[in-house]
Amino acid sequence: MMKLFGGRKDTPANSIQGAPDSGLDEAPKSSLFSRMKQAVARTRESLSTQIETLVALTRTVDESTLESLESALLTSDLGVQTTTAILEALRDRARRQAIEGGDELRALLKAQIRAILEAPIANKSNVLPPSDGPNVIFLVGVNGTGKTTSAGKLAAWYRAQERTVLLCAADTFRAAAIEQLEIWAARSGVEMIKTRHGGDPSAVLYDAITAAKARNINELIVDTAGRLHTKTGLMDELDKMRRTAAKLIPGAPHEVLLVMDATTGQNGLNQARQFTQSAGVTGIILTKLDGTAKGGIAVAIAQELNLPVLFAGVGEQMTDLLEFSPEAFVDSLLG
Repeated sequence: MMKLFGGRKDTPANSIQGAPDSGLDEAPKSSLFSRMKQAVARTRESLSTQIETLVALTRTVDESTLESLESALLTSDLGVQTTTAILEALRDRARRQAIEGGDELRALLKAQIRAILEAPIANKSNVLPPSDGPNVIFLVGVNGTGKTTSAGKLAAWYRAQERTVLLCAADTFRAAAIEQLEIWAARSGVEMIKTRHGGDPSAVLYDAITAAKARNINELIVDTAGRLHTKTGLMDELDKMRRTAAKLIPGAPHEVLLVMDATTGQNGLNQARQFTQSAGVTGIILTKLDGTAKGGIAVAIAQELNLPVLFAGVGEQMTDLLEFSPEAFVDSLLG
């Protein structure tokens, strides 16, 4: 699995003064595969039933078989563009070399989906971490996707990687967001920089970066206000935050992660497409993956947005943010 966002381990996470013990070391050590399998259970029940029927009935793959496969993929929310790309590749393979039966068809389908998911991750692996100062991560997205919750869970994930973390409460438009992030900071055992409700997000970001540099923090996670790409004032505010970060640390923000609700499916994808163009998104945190029967949206994100899905939210607990693995996802989905 890819090592995300660099690999410095300058200071153990538990050396942060005043950070309470989060008990993360006592969390159950479930395998990534088993947890991913649980997360995509609803999608697997829908898709695998149709795939199993195809496998059982297919002796030679023909156009009728591929049309049935198309219907199965579309109902799992892979989307028209992604489904079309997969079927074109399968048809090309069938023209060059016959696909012998359902088992080979499933194997080829798994390889196609995994390749789609891995392509943007491979491109991202070439990005170098910052050499001086913290890795600055902006979390962006619309309200209701689980952005603030994901900030706390991401902090806990980094602590488990023995990284030092600081949270920045830059969603100053909602008083509840600051209070919620405080709770997650305490639960994950990290400190947080905040300002008053209605304060300047760029000012609190400035304070957070200054503090992170002084404390030799590895990861600075910035919770930004929920916004639509059409909200000009809020998008201008995000641009101001980006300029503030870049002045203090060249290249910052190093990551802009879009938090996307998997249950919104193609509607969320259309929104994400516009958001990516206007906010410079570099990766996706896909939340509520366990709550949808249309988990194929993860594949559509990689294919249509050319963005890596980096993390998947699979529940409400602190450890329910999984580093996304294309291999585990595909094996869990198709067996």
